[in-house]
Amino acid sequence: MLILLVEDDTSQLEPLRAALLKAGHTVDAIADGETAQWFAFRKDYDLLILDWMLPKVSGVELCQVYRRAGKLTPVLMLTAKDTVLDKVMGLDAGADDYLVKPIDVLELLARVRALGRRSPMWQGDILSLGDLQLHLSSLTLELGSLTTQLSSREFQLMEYLMRHPRQVLSHNQIEQALWSYGEEPESNAVTTLVRRLRQRLQTIGVKDWIETVHRMGYRINPPF
Repeated sequence: MLILLVEDDTSQLEPLRAALLKAGHTVDAIADGETAQWFAFRKDYDLLILDWMLPKVSGVELCQVYRRAGKLTPVLMLTAKDTVLDKVMGLDAGADDYLVKPIDVLELLARVRALGRRSPMWQGDILSLGDLQLHLSSLTLELGSLTTQLSSREFQLMEYLMRHPRQVLSHNQIEQALWSYGEEPESNAVTTLVRRLRQRLQTIGVKDWIETVHRMGYRINPPF
């Protein structure tokens, strides 16, 4: 998933970012609410993780603005506030879930998986496209009795393609979805990654599912 993580305490921001990256997610890690608001309205995130207390624009304010704009992406609120009234305020602002600090990484990842399963394509921790199954917990791709292990970046690309079946995705869209804020992919990074993923897919017999659309980009085009 493409996740916007907003936390002004860098001692917490970096460990959370690292854990999410290790789990196969793409993460834009931002330290203030104003910058996060700019990003939230310019990229199509699968999940927002917002600290309650942020400089410039609070997490609650950001969530309210986001919901008033009609954005439906799930929001997970992080906060040291743990009274019932605080929880009600966060949920009324539009948050979907609430996690009290100090954050347990395993619980955070479980909440992220749970919110990710709101997509109609998710079944448990599996993203399915026909008989093809992408396993979130193990970063593996499975078709019948055949299985292939993906790298973190290959997994991110496969997930992005499977979430947009038959949709042409440009190089720029793929770069925005897979590379985090502050990362600068090389000019041929997407082409190289697609080639590597096709090699993985060849081992389970679905290499041709990824189609190159001349001068436009790529799409996953299953034969059914």
